[in-house]
Amino acid sequence: MPTRSSSSSSDSGGDQSPELRSPLLSNANKPAGEPESEKLCIDDMLQKYCGEFGPYQMKHFVLTSLAWALEAFHTMVMIFADREPTWQCLDGASGSGCDARARTVCGLEPGSWEWIGGLGSSTVAEWGLVCEEKYKVGLAQALFFGGCMIGAGIFGHLSDSFLGRKGSLTVVCIVNTIFGCLTAFSPNYWTYVLFRLLTGFSTGGVGLCAFVLATEPVGPTKRGAAGMSTFYFFSIGIAILSCVAYVFPQWRELYIVSSIPSLLFLIVVLPFVSESPRWYLIRGRISEAMKLMRVIANSNKNYLPEGVVLTLDEEASNDNSTTITNEDDQTYKELLESKEAISGSLIDVMKSPVTRIRLFLAVAINFLCSVVYYGLSLNVVNLETNLYINVLLNAVAEMPAFTITAILLDKYGRKPLAIGTLWFSGVFCFLGSLVGNVGVWKVVRMVCGILGIFGMAGTYNLLFIYTTELFPTVVRNAALGCATQAAQMGAILAPFVVVLGGGLPFAVFAMCGVVGGMFAFYLPETLNKPLYDTMTGMEDGEGAFRSV
Repeated sequence: MPTRSSSSSSDSGGDQSPELRSPLLSNANKPAGEPESEKLCIDDMLQKYCGEFGPYQMKHFVLTSLAWALEAFHTMVMIFADREPTWQCLDGASGSGCDARARTVCGLEPGSWEWIGGLGSSTVAEWGLVCEEKYKVGLAQALFFGGCMIGAGIFGHLSDSFLGRKGSLTVVCIVNTIFGCLTAFSPNYWTYVLFRLLTGFSTGGVGLCAFVLATEPVGPTKRGAAGMSTFYFFSIGIAILSCVAYVFPQWRELYIVSSIPSLLFLIVVLPFVSESPRWYLIRGRISEAMKLMRVIANSNKNYLPEGVVLTLDEEASNDNSTTITNEDDQTYKELLESKEAISGSLIDVMKSPVTRIRLFLAVAINFLCSVVYYGLSLNVVNLETNLYINVLLNAVAEMPAFTITAILLDKYGRKPLAIGTLWFSGVFCFLGSLVGNVGVWKVVRMVCGILGIFGMAGTYNLLFIYTTELFPTVVRNAALGCATQAAQMGAILAPFVVVLGGGLPFAVFAMCGVVGGMFAFYLPETLNKPLYDTMTGMEDGEGAFRSV
């Protein structure tokens, strides 16, 4: 990214404290050897002065990424709360039509059997969501993902506009805490569905706000690995939830226990998390952005010279040689302090020929990926083994995919890796559709499913960092929210694919993986490219890259 240097000899007021000075100071009071005044984009400033991933970014990244565990709690709690418990015939009920060898309770005489663990063990047991009422379990789960879809779009826009990344994350955690706890007191099924819908609305904004907030202060060469690492927190959250669910088997208790961490995150973690300097920059709050960049530099044991000032990428690329004269110095300082906020929306994304096709492809690939990921994950409940161990092992099994993808991300690039992981999953899903579900072939199909979700877990996480890099700061969360909405649509569709039974689900998953890989061919590579701030900056920058 080109930089702009300038000089000035006017007095800036030596009595003023450094914290209150304008980011652009005159050169008259600079010590010997102090560099000339520079206008730098955030990526350039991180690389040249502040550090790309030092102690500051590490602490900020870990604290912010803890929110992913909260999303795992609120999303995956349904596996345990809405499970169908085991049942048993009542003593002395053998002559009343209860057959312990029956696979379901459908057709058994009422009063001849009971749920093991009691009516409070799950929503299915308490409200009788079996047999002809079984569809209500899928309906509740689908409406939760529907709420996630709506929330992702709304909070994606709010975090790009006046609310900011940290402000949006604060709001969603407050709403999650409230409705997560209220769910535990649902008097009937329909109230329960309403609270799950509202919880999904806030949950849809947790991951995308946390992801963008965690990765925006990271330098360009470290951003890919950092972005991929956020998803360890989601898998760790699932693993912790499986242990918590084992300790608290009653569904009402589980909802309260799984919602309390959101409150703890608000009180204990968020006060130590800073807003994104990129958001400050596009909102015209230059002094706050510069103050934060100095904090980053100091925390990383680096030095940010007084004469260096942040600027938007479009300004740096439009003029990299202008000198600021004595007469212009004060005017320029006032311009920086009064700079208007820059806003954007999905309408701007659709208007730009650079980002329009990117949005379509990102939405399509996220949708297809989600169908496969959630579809394969739902097969866990069909494995007639210990549910808690299955969920724990499934979460642990995803972690190697994150590691391998993170290692290869900066070596081979985003585009080849996206194509490779999508097709890897598609191939094994296709093989799973060809084999039967009897004898040794059950094991073969199970292995195909494991390898399919292994590849898709890598894709699912890669798409977050890829989508983040495809769009500028001014519309980044809005675009990511749109892609996340598409993923939630895929999550809603996944259960309906699973009920097809036999080899058909695997065939659908294979098709989604292969088609998704074909779509990825049309995306541009973003490896080692700057993280643009504005639409104009991206259009100018992409034009410069194409001309090289």
